[in-house]
Amino acid sequence: MSAHTELPQAESTGSCCGGACHGDTATQAAEGAFTTVYEIKGMTCGHCEGAVSGEISELADVTSVQASAATGQVTVVSTAPLDEESIRAAVDEAGYELV
Repeated sequence: MSAHTELPQAESTGSCCGGACHGDTATQAAEGAFTTVYEIKGMTCGHCEGAVSGEISELADVTSVQASAATGQVTVVSTAPLDEESIRAAVDEAGYELV
């Protein structure tokens, strides 16, 4: 036998906790951040993701790198716009190709 108690629910904001603990910050980019998605040719596994992420993360102004072999994309967050040639050189250094 189990008891079921219904508690009053706050209006949902798409968060498991109604958004009370972190507001909308989970879906908003940091103020002043630049997010760019690049397509990379040749990534097939986690090692590839790490190699590409490692090289790109060494670039000035880069604050976050998320590589996905499954999609062939790398999402880069930086504090300033990045020069595509710098990204290309980092990807080449890792052994992959910027599309």
